[in-house]
Amino acid sequence: MTSQRLIMLIFFLQPIAFGAWLPRIPDIQQKLGLGPAELALALLGMPAGILLTLPFAGRFVARIGGRATILYGFVVFLGLVWLPTWAPNIELLFVTLAVVGVALATLELGLNVEADAIEKRSGKLIMSTCHGFWSLGIMAGSLVGIGFAAAGVPPEWAVLIAAAVMLPISLLAAKALPDLHAAEPTQADTVKTRRRPPSRALLGICFFVFGITMTEGAVADWSAVYLRDVFGLASASAGFGYSIFAFMVAAGRFGGDRLKATYGPVAVARTCGLASVAGLLLVAISPAAWLALIGFAAMGFGVSVGFPLAVTAAADQKDRPAPASVAILSFVALLGFLIGPPMIGLVAEHSDMRFGLGMLVPFLAVSLLLTGMLKPGTKAAPVLVST
Repeated sequence: MTSQRLIMLIFFLQPIAFGAWLPRIPDIQQKLGLGPAELALALLGMPAGILLTLPFAGRFVARIGGRATILYGFVVFLGLVWLPTWAPNIELLFVTLAVVGVALATLELGLNVEADAIEKRSGKLIMSTCHGFWSLGIMAGSLVGIGFAAAGVPPEWAVLIAAAVMLPISLLAAKALPDLHAAEPTQADTVKTRRRPPSRALLGICFFVFGITMTEGAVADWSAVYLRDVFGLASASAGFGYSIFAFMVAAGRFGGDRLKATYGPVAVARTCGLASVAGLLLVAISPAAWLALIGFAAMGFGVSVGFPLAVTAAADQKDRPAPASVAILSFVALLGFLIGPPMIGLVAEHSDMRFGLGMLVPFLAVSLLLTGMLKPGTKAAPVLVST
């Protein structure tokens, strides 16, 4: 198997166990007797873990390389991802989510750095397709979670079983990756990079991706609750909202490299940005569940290519090593992914779920305005790789 196909497989495997957790969030909420605001506060655990991790993770990944980060990251992440389902109270739910957030942030940074290195080494566009496989993986994980829920398996055992199954498979795939670890930067370069603030271009790319990943996180954590509370769907049926969203994210990403090669990143990002806003508005005002599902599908396609386009744009910045730029981007992106859900919960506590989801519109509008920051520099364009 080529290095391109290996990294795509690893992107698929990484989120499966985490995806099995997402449809069970309403069950955990009910088990602990949490209201929307309390659940929102508990979900802040992951952003807290990421806040503590990513400022240091870039230097860590630059030192040991993407392949080693992926290997160690799988062991730690899959050894921890099941812990939140066993939390007996809101305090331990927060703490366990924070611990999982530390592992998740480091592992996903390693994935993106390795994918960028393989893309540059091969000269073939793969970043969007890699993230397409990630979306397919989290969709598969959410379907696994739905299946366990339909079979009556408690969430505590469902996520633990998923993690145990995925660990040996993930390690086998990661060990087969080539070692592309670049030479370690000199101490002077490292100190210079630490002191240098992010460039205006990198900040623009980060703010672009913030609204995109905020929407992804909101749908991941609240779509099942939204469909249950607004339309009265059962837990197993309500989980299909995120499955449809994830399917459309995957579909958009699988076509993203070809669209980028044909139309350029800016045009693709703007078209998808308009689709995400339209889908969000449809979900927020929909009078029927089936219309809301169409809205989730449009949102999924709309946010599909934003993050992979941003990863490539950030890695191309010349003011610091690629791992450091991608770490800054990942910090902002994961912050958006994990701040969105608590924000919606706090708003929903004082209004309703429709208005809570509607709070995402201004953030997506900012992302739409910043699509011009994805304009590539003058360099030889990579070719499209067939999957």
